[in-house]
Amino acid sequence: MSSLNLSKQHPDAYKQLGALNAQAETAVQESGLDQLLAELVKIRVSQINGCAFCLRMHTRDAISKGETSDRLAVVAAWWESQYFSAQERAALALAEQVTRLSVPDTRTWDDGSLTAEQASAVSWLAVVMNAWNRVAITSHYPVAP
Repeated sequence: MSSLNLSKQHPDAYKQLGALNAQAETAVQESGLDQLLAELVKIRVSQINGCAFCLRMHTRDAISKGETSDRLAVVAAWWESQYFSAQERAALALAEQVTRLSVPDTRTWDDGSLTAEQASAVSWLAVVMNAWNRVAITSHYPVAP
């Protein structure tokens, strides 16, 4: 077998992931989180997972929503820069924790910058983004110039 396209092999499961994605996006909106922050979370999760398809897509989405090239250039090392607000740093740390499933739970993100609703929304967004990354990587979605 040369490649496996999960969306074609089991389209109903893929559609359900799309529905979960929509619910996570709704949670982000209802919690009052900025859409650029949501894109930064998607980008950071995709960086950790090494998903070129999702990185390209969400970097383009972030740019179209007004994100700057400087912030995009340093999101992989967000903790070393002064480009991100306390809430953005907390969300990025939480997304990394959800992605890496660090044991023991360090909770470095829990500095009061996110409400419980926002922390839940970021967690669901990271869970969904991890799933999308695994679909794209397993399916070998093409990423060409």
